[in-house]
Amino acid sequence: MEVTSPDRDQTTAIVDLWEALADDQRAHDSHVLPEENRTVIRESVLRRIVNNELLVAEDKRLHGFVMFSVESGRYDLSVTRGVVENLYVVPESRGQGIGSRLLSAAETRLRNRGVDAITLDVMAANERARSFYRRHGYSPQRIQLEKPADNGSNEGGVEATESDTHSKGGP
Repeated sequence: MEVTSPDRDQTTAIVDLWEALADDQRAHDSHVLPEENRTVIRESVLRRIVNNELLVAEDKRLHGFVMFSVESGRYDLSVTRGVVENLYVVPESRGQGIGSRLLSAAETRLRNRGVDAITLDVMAANERARSFYRRHGYSPQRIQLEKPADNGSNEGGVEATESDTHSKGGP
């Protein structure tokens, strides 16, 4: 098993793996639509191959991949952050240390690019992935919260049936 930079001719196979990752994440409440994002991901994979921001685990076939980059955004930060954006190992190859090897290789590449910290997102409902990242030293730094836009209550959790008189303590 080798962790290496892919060639452009592996693009379709990597996109297929990304689609499997996105499909798998739907079971953990992800909103990302696998097939509908195929074109966007294909462009992203090609760009990452050129920028050396994608690694694959392979022997005679692909077992997984990891995408990563140095964060560049709207805000100046006190650290330079590397971002692990996608890590996926095909189900039949899990439990063999492939994910650990991919993550370690991405972290090494990011450190070599001068990052001070490495960040990643994981679905809150994906306990297996959260446990994997905890074993590799990751801990929560920021937590994203979500609720449905139409959840039947208004701002502040006050029921819509409550009258103005009642909320002021009554007559």
